[in-house]
Amino acid sequence: MAQRANLMNPRMEHLLERVDSKFTLVTLSAMRAREINDYYNQLGEGLGKIVPPQVTSISRKPLSIAMEEIEAGKIEGIPLPPEEERAAIAAAEAQAVADAAAAALAIVETATVTPQAGA
Repeated sequence: MAQRANLMNPRMEHLLERVDSKFTLVTLSAMRAREINDYYNQLGEGLGKIVPPQVTSISRKPLSIAMEEIEAGKIEGIPLPPEEERAAIAAAEAQAVADAAAAALAIVETATVTPQAGA
């Protein structure tokens, strides 16, 4: 018979081996539990946009299912890049948008408008 999930299972030590801190564990499991809850809430609507639970679980609670997924290695946290790198990415994206706008403006300016006859 399968063991019923409780507060002691999965073990905190096993979960902390998968992430770098308790804060990351709490954040990752809470975010995934919300996704699992949203998945179960939209089942009858047929949308299918949210990833279903990645483990078979006896537990019906989304947070327990999320922690079981983390323990199984199905869910991983990806750290954000450092602030300097995010600023560089944002600047490059802004420059690309500005270049695209300038190119579009150049095309509009070079287009010739022919007058209609009889106007």
